[in-house]
Amino acid sequence: MKEKIHPKYEAVTVTCACGASFQTRSTMRSVKLDICSACHPFFTGKQKLLDTEGRVEKFNKKFASTQGKMVARKPKTEVKSKAKALAPKAGKKVLSTAPVKVAKKAAKKEDKKAAK
Repeated sequence: MKEKIHPKYEAVTVTCACGASFQTRSTMRSVKLDICSACHPFFTGKQKLLDTEGRVEKFNKKFASTQGKMVARKPKTEVKSKAKALAPKAGKKVLSTAPVKVAKKAAKKEDKKAAK
C-alpha cells in the first residue's frame, strides 16, 4: 500500500440517541446514531402502529362487505361460441374479444365482393 494516502482505521465508540454505545473500528473519529439495534422496533419487537383519525377502521368498514365475494363473469366459452356463430363461413377462426365487430367487417367485405 502507498503511504500517506489512506485514512487511519481506528477503534471508535458508536453512541446512539437512546444511550446505548459499543466499540467498533472506523475511519471516522466518532459515530453518533439516531437509532440502533437496541432501540429499533424491528429488533426489539415493540413495533408501534399509529392509526391517525381511525383510517384503518374506516378502510375495514368500507371494504368489509366485499371481502370474499367474487364478481360474476361470463365464461370464455360463451364468448368464443358467439364469435364462431358470427364468424364468416370461409372457414376462418375468429379469436377476438370483440366478435361482433369482426363479423360486421367480414359481412361488409362479402357485400362489396358480391356487389362487384
